[in-house]
Amino acid sequence: MDLIKYPKKIAEMIDHTNLKPDATKTDIKRLCDGAIKYSFGCVCVNPSYVLLSKNLLKETNVNVCTVIGFPFGANTSKIKFFEAKDAVENGADEIDMVINIGTLKSGLYDEVKNDISGVVAASRGKTVKVIIETALLDDDEKINACNVAKESGADFIKTSTGFSVPGATVEDIMLIKETVGQDMGIKASGGIKDLKTALNLIDAGATRIGTSSGVKIMEETLKYDYLGHHNQRL
Repeated sequence: MDLIKYPKKIAEMIDHTNLKPDATKTDIKRLCDGAIKYSFGCVCVNPSYVLLSKNLLKETNVNVCTVIGFPFGANTSKIKFFEAKDAVENGADEIDMVINIGTLKSGLYDEVKNDISGVVAASRGKTVKVIIETALLDDDEKINACNVAKESGADFIKTSTGFSVPGATVEDIMLIKETVGQDMGIKASGGIKDLKTALNLIDAGATRIGTSSGVKIMEETLKYDYLGHHNQRL
């Protein structure tokens, strides 16, 4: 399917994001307004803005996602558990958690599994995406991270927090897809600022796009003239 001809399907794949430390309530309202306008799949906000976002979106089909152990994943498993539990109680529909990267790189896979499993349990059946921070891992570590997340009952692998560069790459999406197959979703996140980048990542296997440029991407999508001229410029 030529996805660019179906703007609604692209919009549904976008996690419209503002995780800036200085984001104000006005910024979050603007984020939610954009999500409503374009019918994005969800907004992704810091935990303190979950309740606000849920209230702003209560008459819509837009989900609210938040982040756990963000951005470094170095919180204890107990803290991540209660952070996820609190987020769900405040109305979060989806949870994006950061693995303990140092623990993974130390080869302590049982500890990583317990860390993820605790968040999955605290999330009470809500969608859980595991941020593996691909920029800090070699290929073997990426594969191991995916396998541990899969064994822990998570729903998605997410590439990046956006705090380490590079963010999402086609090569990493292909590697993740090869590792998890059809069993998990894949959220590409980090450095996705335009339609061309988003489409390349989707073609590689991404099923969600995490971006703060969702409005820009949709504006580009809607300019497509269906005659292929715009597509040639991509």
